[in-house]
Amino acid sequence: MSLGVLNNISAIYAENNLNQTQSSLQGVLTQLSSGSRINSGADDAAGLSLANGLQANSAALTQSAANATEGVGLLQVADGALSQVTNLLNRAVTLATEASNGTLTTAQNTAADQEFQSILDEINNIGSTTTYNSNQVFGGTAATSVVIFTGDGSSSGTSTDTLSLAKLSSAGVGDTGGTLAYAAGAITYTPGTGTDLSADKLDTAAHATTALSDVYTAIQDVAAERGYVGSQINTLTAVSNVENTEQENVTSAENAVTATDYAAASSNLSKYEILMQTGISALAQANSTQQMVTKLLQ
Repeated sequence: MSLGVLNNISAIYAENNLNQTQSSLQGVLTQLSSGSRINSGADDAAGLSLANGLQANSAALTQSAANATEGVGLLQVADGALSQVTNLLNRAVTLATEASNGTLTTAQNTAADQEFQSILDEINNIGSTTTYNSNQVFGGTAATSVVIFTGDGSSSGTSTDTLSLAKLSSAGVGDTGGTLAYAAGAITYTPGTGTDLSADKLDTAAHATTALSDVYTAIQDVAAERGYVGSQINTLTAVSNVENTEQENVTSAENAVTATDYAAASSNLSKYEILMQTGISALAQANSTQQMVTKLLQ
């Protein structure tokens, strides 16, 4: 190889290698400081795409678990309200049983009837004022439907559970004859009808006997609706638990793809630091080689 000063090929080689080492060292330092081995598409394009998809799944699953929990909250409010209705109906049973006895005077029947009507008014009040997140739970005059959406963000991993609560008023207390359907990842419940107590007046023993039968039926209808509410609480609680477990597994998979292997990264750090030192020395040596040309001119 001839000596010349026009181009220092050795220095160019040394410089290129030094630049590559510096780039690799920077990459390792980024991995060590960020905790992630993929910090740009250049690091691992396929891995980055997979990790981003898993991150989206994790976010959707986390919110889905929260959605299911919020549905449980709604149902618990409904169950608490229905529990109070049951207490009121139990009192109505006492009044109707008392008023059915022919030994009461007209004034006593009127007093019993007044309290009975107050109970019906309170049932109407519960039906119209029970709310969750400022929305009516029972709808007052029509059944209320709330769709609980859960999924992992993909079209195939989506599910909906439609919570339907029967109207609650003195004209419809409880729920009987409802139907539950499951199709294409969706659970749908269609409420039946409750017992109409709005026309029941304990003003006579005969009327009280009729009211007693109606109230007893209403108690059973409320129990049926509470049974539906309880089953949905259990269902959504299970859904929330499944979503949380799946989210943990997805996060674990994402971690396996993106997390920095500190053992390997530390080893590479030492390697590139040594190469940086030797590269700088080599570049310095290559640059000093051309100085030998001046010896020939002396």
